[in-house]
Amino acid sequence: MRLGIIGYGNIGRTLVDLLADRPVDALVLLVRSERVDQLRGALAECRAAASVKVVGTAEELIAAGPDLVVECAGHSVATAAVPALLEASIDVILVSIGVFADPATETRLRNAAEVGRAQLILPAGAIGGIDILASLAAGGGVKVSYRGVKPPSAWAGTPAETLLDLSALTNPAVFFKGSAREAAQTYPKNANVAATLALAGAGFDATLVELVADPGASGNIHSYSVESPLARYSMTIENAASAGNARTSVATVYSVLREINNRRSSVVI
Repeated sequence: MRLGIIGYGNIGRTLVDLLADRPVDALVLLVRSERVDQLRGALAECRAAASVKVVGTAEELIAAGPDLVVECAGHSVATAAVPALLEASIDVILVSIGVFADPATETRLRNAAEVGRAQLILPAGAIGGIDILASLAAGGGVKVSYRGVKPPSAWAGTPAETLLDLSALTNPAVFFKGSAREAAQTYPKNANVAATLALAGAGFDATLVELVADPGASGNIHSYSVESPLARYSMTIENAASAGNARTSVATVYSVLREINNRRSSVVI
């Protein structure tokens, strides 16, 4: 497999480290142009692939001919780069699922995938039960409520700072209640789980979201409940945060790794 990765932040670095246990044939990494030379040197002896190439533009990434690309660079980069990849018939794993909260972006991505006859893969990320939720949604009448709890440091640099004194919290504090669309647009680095649930289930506007800053939380806690005429269930997952980034659950990286391995395995579950 020739694998492309867009972004070399916390998720990208961790993913490259994990790939060392089962290397790909070739790895093409797209980063900001000012980081290209630096990373070429740093990845010269990377064990994740037989060959590694670092590029600074989406055009160079497409020219390298990857079989699959992982986007893990954030909403703005995803919106700018992913449509061109799809139109070039390259399948993409989209980590920044919250971009779908913008109707125009969703339409653009879906149209690009259709034009290129490519597949845009939305990984489960830090949440579980997406398989049964999507199955129940096909039967209609599904209702979904989600509650996301993270330590105060995970909400630093977001609008939560204007609503709470994050550093002084001694008890859990709810600072957002609304739809998954509002959550994904207001907290783009923290609400990909809400977006995933919305896309698999009741949609962005019908999925109810509550976000909480909890000084007692040691990691990221995702809880949601589902009601439908076919079944009811609830789930709570307590994820360890990624090293160096309290916003991201380390399970997200393993979810992406699973999608990659499913593309190169004879038996898939």
